[in-house]
Amino acid sequence: MTGRITSEMVSATLLGNINNALTGLERTSGELSSGKKISEPSDNPYGASRVVDLQSQLDGLASYATNVQEGTSWEETATGAMSNMGQVLQRVRELVVQGANGTNNQGDLNSIASEVEQLTEAVKQDANTQYAGQYVFSGTTTTTAPYTQGENDAYKGNEGTIARAIGPGSSVTINTNISTLLGNGVASGDGKLLDTLRTIAQDLRSGSTEELTKTGLTKLDANMETLSELQATAGSVTDQLQIATTRIEGLQGSITASLSAVDDTNVAEAEISYSNEQAAYTAALKSGATIIQESLLNFLK
Repeated sequence: MTGRITSEMVSATLLGNINNALTGLERTSGELSSGKKISEPSDNPYGASRVVDLQSQLDGLASYATNVQEGTSWEETATGAMSNMGQVLQRVRELVVQGANGTNNQGDLNSIASEVEQLTEAVKQDANTQYAGQYVFSGTTTTTAPYTQGENDAYKGNEGTIARAIGPGSSVTINTNISTLLGNGVASGDGKLLDTLRTIAQDLRSGSTEELTKTGLTKLDANMETLSELQATAGSVTDQLQIATTRIEGLQGSITASLSAVDDTNVAEAEISYSNEQAAYTAALKSGATIIQESLLNFLK
């Protein structure tokens, strides 16, 4: 038995084709306006899962990049403070040599002692350097100044470490334990920098110039060596952070490229598709209007 093709069947088929053409046209228009090929998971389930995975990787890298930048700024702040300390200690050494040359009267020695005391306070000021409102040399007690100005030279911080994650399973310690250099002052007798500087000032005021050459310079040089070691460690950390920055930027670039290949619209290709789909849709509308003619019988129904 031969099937009969009715006008309703033709109309339904043409209407379906027109709707399909319109759907494709709207999808391509959406791609061009948003710049994205995937507006919802059903557009490309595998591609959508790749987009989620790649974006998650980028978010993780962005977090590591923030940590690296913060760590670098922290380290630069600490390095600058230690550089200032180095200049101060070089000046103190010059004063010690001057005070020990045997040509100074007690008034001269007292003047030199006063400058050494001022420089001692300058060292403590550098030790109280802050980054983003946090004391960089206080260990984990970042809201407490490591040293107070004046005669009390006791260290107020702790030996805790501050680390920043710079990659999966990788972190770097960014803080410097400045108490290994400055110590706790003359009351502790620890031979560290504040103890040494206070003792030098006392020897100058008492006229004990022999002590300056016998122990003062030796201890001062030892403390300057400790400072150099701390600076070298800080420099090594900065190098690690710079390497991490390069690595993260490289990964971000490659992942962004992969994400773009999956999700970004190929504008030239989409514009050609849009033009073709628009022409097809217009043609479908015209042909539908021509083919489907309402008859008197349709109206009587």
